[in-house]
Amino acid sequence: MTMKEKKEKLELSWSDLPIELLELIISRLPLDDNVHASVVCKSWHSAAISVRVVNQSPWLMYFYSGNLYIFYDPLLCKTHSIILPELNGCRVRYSKDGWLLVYRPISHCLFFFNPFTREEINLPSFRLNLAVVAFSCAPTSTNCIILAVKQVGHQIVAISTCHPGATEWVTVTFRHHLPISSFVNKFVFCDELFYCLGFNDGLGFFDPLQRTWNVLAVLPPELSGKLSIGWLKGRYMTVHKGELLLIYARSGSANPIMFKLNRTRMIWEEVKTLDGFTLFASSLSSHLRMDIPGGMRNSIYFPKVCLHGKHCISYSFDNCRDYPCNQCHDLGDHYDPPENIWIDPPQDFTGFT
Repeated sequence: MTMKEKKEKLELSWSDLPIELLELIISRLPLDDNVHASVVCKSWHSAAISVRVVNQSPWLMYFYSGNLYIFYDPLLCKTHSIILPELNGCRVRYSKDGWLLVYRPISHCLFFFNPFTREEINLPSFRLNLAVVAFSCAPTSTNCIILAVKQVGHQIVAISTCHPGATEWVTVTFRHHLPISSFVNKFVFCDELFYCLGFNDGLGFFDPLQRTWNVLAVLPPELSGKLSIGWLKGRYMTVHKGELLLIYARSGSANPIMFKLNRTRMIWEEVKTLDGFTLFASSLSSHLRMDIPGGMRNSIYFPKVCLHGKHCISYSFDNCRDYPCNQCHDLGDHYDPPENIWIDPPQDFTGFT
């Protein structure tokens, strides 16, 4: 081999890497870097596209009229409609993993419903009244736990649990110092515990395995003396990288404020970014997603569509502004309708047939 041939061999570029090796390397990159890699050359573009994973965003589900429901896909700004007679006379109370927890007040019937498959899973009857309800994971999982919490007296709370296939609820009462209301309380499931945010911003948690209830010694977040009904109507709690995240968004010109719970110091610490995640918030349940396309990242999407169903109201922490522009963003019932809820569609689901 001549010196010229040896030099040419050493000057092989990254674009000459075997496609299998390229795919292996690029598959380990986050979405932003995958997009950057795809513009290097044709071979890198092909490899990046073949391994690119873009998470599907939740869809916003809301009642229209009769038994007609609308599902809005914020990723494609597209709406789908379907008649769901199964929900006639019912109230949706929670959503997670593509399932709804639904209550029929007349018969005190509580059941799971999947609007995409129309599958229904019944639970033992339960009088919800003013109870706050949530569940840990999809009812098709053996680990699914349903939780109902209700204040039954002065500083007395009744906590009931159930699981799919059970014939009755198990109820335990506790003394507590956490005011509970079905209108403003928030529940999330994190590290095998149900965390509850009281309407005074106190924080408690229930261990479903040990059946214990504790109120944490954590002070409410600092809101510069502006805590009011306006804030209470726009509170959302979710889990961010294994940590509790609390978001306040109120009517008027005030921008959303975020806090993360420091479990070591037991204080809420203000944070300025979602680290590229996207929060889909509603009063009933909120969902945090990563690997959503760039324009939607580090933003909060609220459960309200505008401009004739073409856009969803959102707030960008990168740009410190609301979208769409020049809209009336009132965080009362007009901004966060009480029964509008985000729900995860099945992977690659394109619409109802």
